[in-house]
Amino acid sequence: MSENKAGKYFILDTNILLHDPLAFLNFDEHNVIIPMVVLEELDKIKDRNKDVSREARVAIRSLEEALKEARPDEIIDGVKLSRMHGEHNAQGTLAIFPDYQLEQKESVLSLSENDHRIIQAALEIQKDKSPAEVVLVTKDINMRLKAKGAGMKYVEDYRTDQLIDDIRLLTKGFYKFEGDFWSQVGSVETHQEGRDAYHAVGRELLPQVFANEYIIDETNSFAARVDTYDKDSVTLMDLGVERLMSYDAWGVRPKNIYQAMALHALLDTHMDMVILTGPAGSGKTFLALSAALQMVVEQGIYEKIIVTRNTPEIAESIGYLPGTEEEKMAPWLSAITDSLEALHKHDESMESSLSYIMKKANIQFKSLNFMRGRSIQNAIVILDEAQNLTASQLKTLITRCGENTKLIVSGNLAQIDSYYLTAVTSGLTYIVERFKDYPGSATVNLNGVVRSSLAQFAEEHL
Repeated sequence: MSENKAGKYFILDTNILLHDPLAFLNFDEHNVIIPMVVLEELDKIKDRNKDVSREARVAIRSLEEALKEARPDEIIDGVKLSRMHGEHNAQGTLAIFPDYQLEQKESVLSLSENDHRIIQAALEIQKDKSPAEVVLVTKDINMRLKAKGAGMKYVEDYRTDQLIDDIRLLTKGFYKFEGDFWSQVGSVETHQEGRDAYHAVGRELLPQVFANEYIIDETNSFAARVDTYDKDSVTLMDLGVERLMSYDAWGVRPKNIYQAMALHALLDTHMDMVILTGPAGSGKTFLALSAALQMVVEQGIYEKIIVTRNTPEIAESIGYLPGTEEEKMAPWLSAITDSLEALHKHDESMESSLSYIMKKANIQFKSLNFMRGRSIQNAIVILDEAQNLTASQLKTLITRCGENTKLIVSGNLAQIDSYYLTAVTSGLTYIVERFKDYPGSATVNLNGVVRSSLAQFAEEHL
């Protein structure tokens, strides 16, 4: 591997291909190198019952597609990715580095560990390709530190699906004007459609506007939602603060303007997807469930409620646990059952009410691992704790939603449990940014904790 080709060289860790099985196609004109040990790790993972097993299989099939017609020496030197079928912009090369040829030396990391073999392979490639830029790409923070300590000049996280650099830049789903809204409006054209008033204002008032964005002001005297916009003007549907605050779903009324906007989006049947972000205790799950019950039981718009979340702890063993799928999932969906109990705590017999509602609303608890291959029709799907999912996992679920299905995605980006995800690389952040201009979705960040004064103090001060 002595010949230096144009462009940079990117060495991919196993977790990159598990995060995005087609990651090797996302480096444009540059050259991608995959150490042999990565293929060994993918091989071990592909036959397990883990959620990542599918990603491992997809990655292996894709690599095979790219390399199937190449000779052994071409695979080591680099195979042009432009000859692959499909829609991609990769113009660089893909190579496999034979790290089994590495020799253990006292001065290098122990090659008995796979991470160390990848780092050592990267160091060898860096030495061989000098002065070209060689980058080790891994989502493992500790591995990035080890690689830098061992002498790698360039070590990076995988950023192809990272749409923002700072979580503070994440779309909140609403824009809040300082002071009074109307005092800042120059000219306006208003027209009435039924009971709704629409105001057309100049685009300079809202230069960063996007589809279904809510508009409020500091004085709590104005509330609207973006209806349409072009380069010259923005048309706002006037919601009215009092009307917005009077929304009711299954006996639940909003406690603040943020919950009111969320409830408005949840009850709007034109919204195929509603994304709720915000701190613990802001009411995300509670509002999602109350709106779902309202639309399934009271209004009969949908036939059932499917509740799911990622369950990495039981991905391997869920099939062997006793009981039905709902019973296996129950411990991981306690937030839903807690919310159901809170909604019916004043009933004469809460247990009877819960049993009746579970049957009447056809509430089903499903593991995200078993959602693949399904086509969900006439249902409300509530995806809880979405901050722990990758963009690829969320795409899998979103593409399951069929005719007359509403998806409610909720999550708290301050409570990520995944080893390899951060607030800016979470799949939740990705879909908030990706869908902000989709006319069939709305995002609301639920500012403020309403669970209790204790929870609010903890959120603000701990």
